[in-house]
Amino acid sequence: MSGWVDLETDQAKTESAQIALVTRAADGDAEAFGQLVRVYQRRAVSVAYRLLGNAEDASDVAQDAFVRAFKSLDQLADASRFGPWLMRIVSNLSLNYRRSRATRSATSLDDGVEAVAEIRNPTTGLKLVTDGGEAGGLPVELQSAISLAMEQLPEQQRLTLILFSVEGMPQKEVAEILECTVELVKWNVFQARKKLKDLLADYV
Repeated sequence: MSGWVDLETDQAKTESAQIALVTRAADGDAEAFGQLVRVYQRRAVSVAYRLLGNAEDASDVAQDAFVRAFKSLDQLADASRFGPWLMRIVSNLSLNYRRSRATRSATSLDDGVEAVAEIRNPTTGLKLVTDGGEAGGLPVELQSAISLAMEQLPEQQRLTLILFSVEGMPQKEVAEILECTVELVKWNVFQARKKLKDLLADYV
């Protein structure tokens, strides 16, 4: 029982520390914002990368997101929600960048592997066919098929699947980022899984 109490106490301290950093940053404290960047940089780049499929583009978008966040901190009503608010900025910038590119980048191999893990979820009842069932990698043909399938998902469904299933964010947090209801998050994940199942029918 004491373990749960300690965990809740640690979480409360972490949230309190973040609120203090956000408050200081909103007052123009660049050092405080720098600490926030260090906390969220990895996730920001990860989300951007999974949406753009290019490390350099992801880094640029994440950097732009932090700059915009710093300039707009006065618009954040609840300092405790800095994380979801920042990820919303990252997601919007990434999607805008995707739309503006002349050619669409291919989804990364990591995306493909995670997508496979997702559609193998017991709730889908899927079992992908691999060459010999060997561990440690997927056939190139399957990797390409998964990448193409992910690209064919509607934008909102793809983003929801990435945030919830790949990044492992809670449904409530995903809803905050996408500015929608938890029910819509569930629906988008369900529809994305269904479409992946149909698109990858030759491999299941």
